[in-house]
Amino acid sequence: MTAENDPFVHHPELRGKITRPEDAAFHRNFSAETLFSKRPDLLWVRDILYSDEQRARSRSEALAGHEGGDLWIFAYGSLMWNPAIHFAEIRRATVPGYARKFILKDVYGGRGTREAPGLMAALDRGERCEGLLFRILARNIDTETEVLWRRELIGPGYLPGFVTAHVDREPVRALTFLADHAAEAIWPDLGFDEQVRFIAQGEGFLGTSRDYLASIVDHLAALGIEDEHCAKLLQAVDARRAAAG
Repeated sequence: MTAENDPFVHHPELRGKITRPEDAAFHRNFSAETLFSKRPDLLWVRDILYSDEQRARSRSEALAGHEGGDLWIFAYGSLMWNPAIHFAEIRRATVPGYARKFILKDVYGGRGTREAPGLMAALDRGERCEGLLFRILARNIDTETEVLWRRELIGPGYLPGFVTAHVDREPVRALTFLADHAAEAIWPDLGFDEQVRFIAQGEGFLGTSRDYLASIVDHLAALGIEDEHCAKLLQAVDARRAAAG
């Protein structure tokens, strides 16, 4: 059986742990205006968001660096369990020179608020990052990256870019979303205790920051990977939440 027939042929342990695109309607059809109609309390965020024109320009510029053929996407956060895209293959991968860092402060309603900020991960310079690669067929690149951009580039925080991932020691050029240090949402100097506080309290329309972290730990564990920093964070977050009742 080939990956074209079964995207999980290399990682059957992930079968059932990744949301199917047909079950990810919220992310595939995400619209800020639809969200605001349901959550008028978040209207203050509107002026911060990218316009459709800005997203289209960003996507065009990023994909201009694609060398043709199928496109690989490197996932290190929520894309690992809910990519919301149609993919032909999934592979465990390592990206040297970058690390998963909890430095994306969320006050915009996703997994935190202005009153109780949450925290999510961004890919930033570091030693190495373990994650997943999703392969998008060439004929689906336009449709599926449009979904990705509406989700990941709703506002400042990430920069799309290509990195070199390694699958079984073989290099793979992959598109991913890097920390944008020009964005107010990126707080690169957060200490461990601050990370714990934000993750322990953050909650929004996407769920809690705690469950976001736990899902990262869970999906890495399914691959036999232990991210020591994530594991320590989760332990400290749960201890803080338990102490707070």
